[in-house]
Amino acid sequence: MSGPGRATSRIDIRAFACPMTWVKTRIALERLAEGETLEVWLRAGEPLESVPRTAEEDGHRVLAVEPLPAEGDGAYRLLLEKRRPGDAPVLP
Repeated sequence: MSGPGRATSRIDIRAFACPMTWVKTRIALERLAEGETLEVWLRAGEPLESVPRTAEEDGHRVLAVEPLPAEGDGAYRLLLEKRRPGDAPVLP
């Protein structure tokens, strides 16, 4: 794995369409403690645009967004840090 840090948990949501991509991500985040990280594998397009944006809007921190070349064209890795509800988004 490249990029910052090692994830506490990982989910693969490439088989899902929006809004299920965010629903699956939110459920996975709810299972983590504050400060833990979630690695999300997702597809380019709407999931790659909406999942990181919605996570930030909910107060979580986006640590990395990078391609997963070994998984084929259009596969991406998103690394999120769980924050407390109501925390203001942290800008990189």
